[in-house]
Amino acid sequence: QVQLVESGGGLVQPGGSLRLSCAASGRIFSFYFKGWYRQAPGNQRELVASIPSVGSTHYADSVKGRFTIVNDNANNTVYLQMNRLKPEDTAVYYCNVGTLGGSYWGQGTQVTVSS
Repeated sequence: QVQLVESGGGLVQPGGSLRLSCAASGRIFSFYFKGWYRQAPGNQRELVASIPSVGSTHYADSVKGRFTIVNDNANNTVYLQMNRLKPEDTAVYYCNVGTLGGSYWGQGTQVTVSS
């Protein structure tokens, strides 16, 4: 069984940066998708950034040029580097990993961008 644990959220001022981490407790073999989603109150969960096992990374238009997803297979961790944060980035951020054995979600980490 794979468990994902997110960390790195918190309160940051507009224009600031945060790095989210998503660590897997078990070895993930043959993943086909790793992604970060977010959900703000009253909104649907949306895909922010993703990285497939083969191919290019994908970013939502609202975060292009500000967020970077990085996959570290050696450490079973996927990161989301978030720069130039805006108040509208405030949400709970979730990581998701899709494998041949199933799709796994973390518990979420709160990101609040406010002055």
